[in-house]
Amino acid sequence: MSAAAGSVGCVGNDRLDTLSATQARRIALAAQGFSGARPAAVGAGRLHGVMDRMGALQIDSVNVFARAHYMPHYARLGAYDRDALDRMLFGRRKRYVEYVAHEAALIGIDDWPLWRFRMDDFRARYGGPGTWVHDNAATLRRLRDELADRGPLRPAEVERAQERAARGPWWDWDDVKRGLEMLWRFGDVAIAERRGFERTYALAEHVIPVAAREREIPRAEAVRELVRRAARAYGVATAADLGDYYRLKARDVSPAVAELVDAGELHPVRVEGWQRAGRPVAAYLHRDAVVPRRIDRVALLSPFDPVVWFRDRALRLFGFDYRIEIYVPAHKRRYGYYSLPVLVGDRLAARVDLKADRAAGTLLVQSAWWEPGAPADAAERIAAELQRAARWQGLERVSVSGWGDASHDIAAALPAAARHDHPRAPSAPTAVLAPALERAS
Repeated sequence: MSAAAGSVGCVGNDRLDTLSATQARRIALAAQGFSGARPAAVGAGRLHGVMDRMGALQIDSVNVFARAHYMPHYARLGAYDRDALDRMLFGRRKRYVEYVAHEAALIGIDDWPLWRFRMDDFRARYGGPGTWVHDNAATLRRLRDELADRGPLRPAEVERAQERAARGPWWDWDDVKRGLEMLWRFGDVAIAERRGFERTYALAEHVIPVAAREREIPRAEAVRELVRRAARAYGVATAADLGDYYRLKARDVSPAVAELVDAGELHPVRVEGWQRAGRPVAAYLHRDAVVPRRIDRVALLSPFDPVVWFRDRALRLFGFDYRIEIYVPAHKRRYGYYSLPVLVGDRLAARVDLKADRAAGTLLVQSAWWEPGAPADAAERIAAELQRAARWQGLERVSVSGWGDASHDIAAALPAAARHDHPRAPSAPTAVLAPALERAS
């Protein structure tokens, strides 16, 4: 959002040395694409724009509501064609490729050389004497030869030297899968595409353009560029925030931050309330950051959205203490299996545990919880967003359980809301299914 459209600039003569907590939240959300209204239509340019703004799109296999890589585009743009995004991200005409940028994530394919230092680190850590890679060098040679001879392959398509490859302790993968994953981390192999959600592996030379493969970027230069991008994506951040964005080591981040400060790209600031052990934490403002006068969005955030993927930052920025409970035993879960943060305005106002019951055409709100400071109209706004999300997923109605202190408020804001029981919830009143969502606003 430009200053003319309702923002206060943070550069030049207007540069700020101290930020309020509210200003910091708005800067961070604007940097991530949450200022202004959602577009009326979403085409390829908008989808690419989200990728450019975030710099990395984390991938995760959980599909209880929507896979993680679909959610950030929806949060920023609203409903869009998921098939179009799949073609853009995973098709054979490559503009993006997967690598370990945050965790496994999609990055611009031309950025491949920025990650050579990480590939080298993986090779040094996992490829030396006494490692599985060293002891299974013949397996890796065979995998390279198969990919060279046959082109891109799924692990199941790779011919085994034995009728059944021995399974090892590493994620219970057989040697083929483990070897392909190691070669991918080393940069010898790239992900050519996904079929369904299964990776297809190929030699890097068959996927990555020659200019990107042959370009050499020194480690310090690559780290500095990644810190620069993280700072732009965050707007305002601590050194720890900047390091976590691309999982960089603190010893590499510190000199990069100092160089960017000297160059005028980052400006040291203090943010009210940003403390550690009772002492202020140093923060840095990107020179292109703006402070919107307001943020007026409602959005469902993936657990792997850059807004919340660094839990320390989410707590500092929003007072939002977040933990994914997928791996927590059911009886110990506080908020639910796949609880999503809900942005209302410039605050994380609630969290909702969503499940798509596709057979019944219903979006199940398994639990809903308020966060401190939720605005008075949050229930109505979240209810409307749940209806929009259901339509985007091809679901006709929304049903709300009775688990969570926000569940009844949100159900009351839905027209003729359906209710269902949740194993952890007190019994909710049963109602007929809500009318089809084309009747909702």
